Amino acid sequence: MRGASGRLATFNGSVAVYRGRVAKGKKRKAAPGDVASNRQASFRYEFLDKLECGIVLQGTEVKSLRDGAVQLKDGYASLRDGELWLYNVHIAPYAPASRENHEPERPRKLLAHRRELERLAGRVAERGLTLVPTRMYFSGPRAKVEIAVARGRDRYDKRQAIKERDTKRDMQRALSERD
Repeated sequence: MRGASGRLATFNGSVAVYRGRVAKGKKRKAAPGDVASNRQASFRYEFLDKLECGIVLQGTEVKSLRDGAVQLKDGYASLRDGELWLYNVHIAPYAPASRENHEPERPRKLLAHRRELERLAGRVAERGLTLVPTRMYFSGPRAKVEIAVARGRDRYDKRQAIKERDTKRDMQRALSERD
């Protein structure tokens, strides 16, 4: 098939080939406005409380964030010496800054008010509670992280969550077919 510009275009699913170059359609995994979201966390944990925190970043980390090169899947937050730190969050190196790049999985300091930190310290002291990053986004020029106080789900709870989600989806489908 020839396009308007005379280029040969072959379509294979969501892949278009123009003169030997492949242009793939980007699959959006985060909600609109979010840089990254931890969708697996809502399956693994039951969220009890959420908190918005600022994050201390280096210059190349901000550029990578704007590109969406972040993975929150294995991340967690922890209180250390009265400060909140984010661990195991992978921010990919920024390719154009080859020499002056950051370390991808370094601990990053989170910014929150003292009262919020004290409240979190009291909640996390309870047995079985942890702090999990749920999403990362920009609020104006500043990068923000949403942290959730979470309790791990048992295998039965996970099955129950899947069952509830399926019934909710079936109800929505039935309502949309009726209209």
